[in-house]
Amino acid sequence: QVQLVESGGGLVQAGGSLRLSCAASGRTFTGYGMAWFRQAPGKEREFVARITWSGYNRYYADSVKGRFTIYRDNTTNTSLQMNSLKPEDPAVYYCAARHDTLGTYDSWGQGTQVTVSS
Repeated sequence: QVQLVESGGGLVQAGGSLRLSCAASGRTFTGYGMAWFRQAPGKEREFVARITWSGYNRYYADSVKGRFTIYRDNTTNTSLQMNSLKPEDPAVYYCAARHDTLGTYDSWGQGTQVTVSS
C-alpha cells in the first residue's frame, strides 16, 4: 500500500521558518517527482512546489518563490524548507507524487498543519 507521510508542521511566528518532510513507502518511486500542495480553510488546494525525480528541476508557485525551497532527500523522501513565513501561508500542507512523464498525481499524504501567528 502506497503511503506518503508528512511531518514537521506546527505553529511559528510570522517571519519564522519551518521544514516539512515527506516519507514515501509501499512501492518503488523510481521516476517519480514529488510535490507540495496546500489548502487553507475555505480555499481550493493549490500548488506550492515540485521537484523532479532527478532533483535537477524545481518549480514553485509565485507566492512562495524565494522563500520556500523543495529538496529531494533521497529516492523516497522530500522536504520543504519554508522561510519568511507570512500570515497568508497557514494551511494544511500535502505531499504528493507523480511520475515525471505523467500529469496526474497518484499518491497523496494526509497533510500537516502549518499555522503562522502574527
